[in-house]
Amino acid sequence: MTSTLRSAIALAGAAALSLGAVATSGAAQPGAGRQADEVKIGLLLPESKTTRYEKFDRPYIEDKIKELAPGAQIDYYNAAESATTQQQQVNTALAKGDQVLILDAVDAKSIQSSVQKARDAGVKVVAYDRLAQGPVDAYVSYDNHKVGELQGKALLAALGDKADSGEIVMQNGSPTDPNAAEFKAGAHSVLDGKVKIGKEYDTPNWDPNNANQQMAGAISALGKDKIVGVYSANDGLAAGIATALKAAGINVPLTGQDAQLDAIQRILAGTQTITIEKPYKPEADTAAAMAVDLAQGKDIPKSLTPTTVTSGSGEKVPAKLLTPVVVDKDNINDTVVKDGLYSVEEICTPAYADACEKTGLQ
Repeated sequence: MTSTLRSAIALAGAAALSLGAVATSGAAQPGAGRQADEVKIGLLLPESKTTRYEKFDRPYIEDKIKELAPGAQIDYYNAAESATTQQQQVNTALAKGDQVLILDAVDAKSIQSSVQKARDAGVKVVAYDRLAQGPVDAYVSYDNHKVGELQGKALLAALGDKADSGEIVMQNGSPTDPNAAEFKAGAHSVLDGKVKIGKEYDTPNWDPNNANQQMAGAISALGKDKIVGVYSANDGLAAGIATALKAAGINVPLTGQDAQLDAIQRILAGTQTITIEKPYKPEADTAAAMAVDLAQGKDIPKSLTPTTVTSGSGEKVPAKLLTPVVVDKDNINDTVVKDGLYSVEEICTPAYADACEKTGLQ
């Protein structure tokens, strides 16, 4: 072999090693240049008793991810209201190699160690609907203090001159849900000093059965003639409350949230006054877009995180807070029907046909 040939072979080998080093270096950078079919996202939702999660949130998020990254792998988990189960599910998602977690925390505080574990593994976390503690990368939800304010204002409006003629009962959400604390604070900011609160409860796990028992206890303690209204933090609780009120022969203003189908029907029937619609699709689409950007190694654009919030553990988190809407019997068609949550046919079953006709919904 000539010296010239040896030199050519040596140069070719060096070039190959150099290219290999560059390729290895590029692979070592999480998310850098990642293609759509390499995107792996874990979706962790908290429970299924509230109808929104399986009917709306999950399919909307999954559809948007597939639209933005057609080859994406989506690993879905539902914690069934168990904080321990959700922590185990985070471990599973990390073991599967998910690059981003969309996390709706069962317990915002106890999940902090799992969020930290994800950060340590180089995995990004998008907090969805509830702001988990720990080093979260982005957050999307509704203005939850505003939700409580709207509920409180609607209750006051429905009470009218009866506001100071008796007492109201407040049934707040789960003490482990940071959103519940914000709803509660927002409602109190409106109601305090304008009504007398006879009984107030926090309701573990947002459980309608607990709400039913609490309401029955409040009726027994206060007397049914003393209760002029009920603040309910969401529609699931309102379902349990409405049953207790009906059993006691009471029909007073009752709030809610989430625009569940049964709540819309109670509004038509006159056993619930309002609910709060938080259109799920804009929230789900935003979370999906955040997650895909992070999985592909991109920065989330400012349009998706125009503000910053502070979590319970003190982290400053880029966020998008959407605007909630009050739904009453007069605007059902312009809200939940127009937004595609339900069709008139779904709402106006035979049991509610007369009420629908009276409100012009048919």
